[in-house]
Amino acid sequence: MTIHEINNNAAMKGQVRLIENVTYSAVDGEALKMDILAPWSQRYDYLKSDPRPLIVFVQGSSWRQPTMGEEIPQLVQFVKAGYIVATVQHRNSLDGHSFPAFLQDVKTAIRFLRAHAEQYAIDPQRVAIWGTSSGANASLLVALTPNDSRYKTAEYADQSDAVNAVVSCFAPTDVVDTFKNASQVPGSYILQYSLFGTDPSKWDDIKRQMSPLYQIKDGQKYPPFLLLHGDADKVVPYHQMEDMYHALEEHGVSVEAYRVKGANHERDFWSQTIYDIVKDFLAPIEKPVVE
Repeated sequence: MTIHEINNNAAMKGQVRLIENVTYSAVDGEALKMDILAPWSQRYDYLKSDPRPLIVFVQGSSWRQPTMGEEIPQLVQFVKAGYIVATVQHRNSLDGHSFPAFLQDVKTAIRFLRAHAEQYAIDPQRVAIWGTSSGANASLLVALTPNDSRYKTAEYADQSDAVNAVVSCFAPTDVVDTFKNASQVPGSYILQYSLFGTDPSKWDDIKRQMSPLYQIKDGQKYPPFLLLHGDADKVVPYHQMEDMYHALEEHGVSVEAYRVKGANHERDFWSQTIYDIVKDFLAPIEKPVVE
């Protein structure tokens, strides 16, 4: 009988730890959670953990409360590539939390992570946000409204909610246009009253505030954008990505865009090619910025 021998993994290289149900906010008496993916080595004080860039991931949910674990199996590869990844909840619009509640929550999550950067070995100077569908809408709004007083709450107010890069997958960039085909949006009638408030006369203005397409300002410095969208999307029309791409270009903003041929909303959109594109796009924040 032969007993084979392999070396141990003293540095725990490639091992990923899931830190579940971290409470980042208690707004309105409701505990909002995030899950954090980090190197397994962080569990042990004797192993040094150098600060890593952070990806804040916001799962699409039609502006309801996101399911945090939806993309975790795929996001593990980003921890192995050198990131900390946090998937975050926000309040559910159907529970009476109209806009801008979801945006305030995501911004609070970013500030929480910066405030706890040392605990989780995060480099607070290297933060990216990545969202899908309504989560991508939130991510784009975060990037376009850095430290905007309209959306800042008292929690961790000394921290910044600005980001260094943003990845958007099949985002509603023009919410006015999205709800023109409201029957395609799950539970649309109830959702609109929950998301935009009970006075329909104000809806168009709120929809514009929620539309990244209308939030790009002249002279404002923005992080680089990566936009991806399926051209067979039956929920959010593909042209919204093209409209956003051209608007960012016209304002001199760094932007890359990818059309996913034949892809519907979420479903057949995902592939390893998508994840590799995201990794390549985020590569500049993998190394600390040298002033």
